[in-house]
Amino acid sequence: MKKTRYYPFERNRYFYGKLLTVRDFESEQKYFNDKRRMMNRLLHGSGVLTGLQVVAVDEKSVSVEMGAAIDALGREIVVPSPMTLKLSMMDGFSNNEYAKNVYLCIAYDEKEKEPVHAVANSSVRSDEINDYNRVLESYRLFIREDAPDPANLPLANLTDQTVVLYQDSHVRVLQTTPRYVNPGQLFEMKLRFEKTLKAGRISFHYELAADRVEAIDGNSIVFEEPQDEQESEYEMKVLLRADSSVGVKATIGVQTSTAVLKLDDKQLELQAQAVGEVQIIGDAVRERLMTDFVKQSLEASLEAPSEPCIYLAKICLIQVGPTYVIESVEQVPFGEYVYNSSMMYRLAQASEYRDETSGQFVTKSKVKTLAPGQPPEFKVNFNKAISELSFDLGIPAGGGSGIAGIVSGVVSIPIEPFTKISVSPFGKATKSFFSGEIAHGLGEGNVLIITSLEESSGDAFSDILSSGERVYGGASDVFKGSEFEPDAPEVKIGTIAYPQKGTFRIGVKVQQTSEPSNVRVRWWAYSAEMASPASSGGSGSGSGSLDEALSAIREAASAGSDAE
Repeated sequence: MKKTRYYPFERNRYFYGKLLTVRDFESEQKYFNDKRRMMNRLLHGSGVLTGLQVVAVDEKSVSVEMGAAIDALGREIVVPSPMTLKLSMMDGFSNNEYAKNVYLCIAYDEKEKEPVHAVANSSVRSDEINDYNRVLESYRLFIREDAPDPANLPLANLTDQTVVLYQDSHVRVLQTTPRYVNPGQLFEMKLRFEKTLKAGRISFHYELAADRVEAIDGNSIVFEEPQDEQESEYEMKVLLRADSSVGVKATIGVQTSTAVLKLDDKQLELQAQAVGEVQIIGDAVRERLMTDFVKQSLEASLEAPSEPCIYLAKICLIQVGPTYVIESVEQVPFGEYVYNSSMMYRLAQASEYRDETSGQFVTKSKVKTLAPGQPPEFKVNFNKAISELSFDLGIPAGGGSGIAGIVSGVVSIPIEPFTKISVSPFGKATKSFFSGEIAHGLGEGNVLIITSLEESSGDAFSDILSSGERVYGGASDVFKGSEFEPDAPEVKIGTIAYPQKGTFRIGVKVQQTSEPSNVRVRWWAYSAEMASPASSGGSGSGSGSLDEALSAIREAASAGSDAE
């Protein structure tokens, strides 16, 4: 590692009659350059700022798009225009082995330009002396054929520790574990397999050598490359649990005598194994990581490789006869990016929004009519992928009269024109309207009430297509701007029940409107005394009491899995 001594800072002091020499002007430039570069390194880190995408333009050449980056010494790297290069013509590309992965790197470079006659030197030398009038801050692109040591990547060991379990020119196996965990905490160990596309199918079996941690699914670790796909990189996660001790160090590695690493039928020999270490601490992991970051020394913060560069792309090559072709290009394979403060603010806002909405889900309902005399059906299903909670109701013919603890009906709520009532500075005017008390006919006690927006278009063509009558469940505004948008004003529907009276009331909140209208609301009420499958002869899985239905809803919402 290289420690660049930007400090202590020293600047020129000017006075009348001072003789300015080359040393003074160079000192002036160095003062401002060193300050800026040190702040770049400490405030922003190193990596790609914008652009610099690498694109394969043909089987042997790539294009580097214009962009900017900061290297590990805080120097700015700017590519002002796209560059197209043939891999075999680039520095670092060898022609003795094509079937491998190579890495396209960019580094800061300076080039002298504008040669001029050096007048001051002509007095000491008789021949003509030339020097350069400008220094162009530029860059150079080159190839590295070996993957970097994980420890040399920016902030590599801040939150995780990555050790190399095996490495040769075709295969690399990495183990990543967190630096800190709490006692008894579940955490993941990640195994990453990097290989060339023609290296053969990889498999790795071994027994975990672990102290103060235990594997949830046992110590036998098995990885087999899938038969139906072939990639250059795979990742496997192993779930571990930390010991209950505090202030101790756990170790995770491979029992070498049990390890079997193969490429097809060829077995690879594992050498002395690196071991990952995990600290088991009692305080908050996030706080410990922040403390480690802010307490590291200035010299440690400014450490950099002796030849700093940024890995712009991993390029997978395939040998074809005596030459090669580019199979794929992976952008910035080691995540060397720099995010500015505006971007981090946006990401924080998005994260807060996800946290606020992670527990929310959309509800929808579907009703079908059963033959008279059949027991009612009530099914609840939660789709985690789209956060949708659906109710499937089967009501026997004549269900409006209250058969088997389920009743249904429709109420029409008049909407009067209004303007500027309950308006917020950032929204439209809204007003709430309410129905009268509705007797559900299920007697006293708690009931579950579900509502949906109902409308009928009255259009003959829609009636022919059986789409004239619509019942909107959940948030009807999701259809806004589509052919399915409801004709009724945008509404929110709420209910209030009176258990001791056996009645309930429906309220709707609508946005500003200038025309009188009616909002039709379809409602279903379910009694806690709903017939169970055992007493009613059974109606298939999913039927049951109101308590069971509510329990299913709670389970679906909290566990995020399908429930009926």
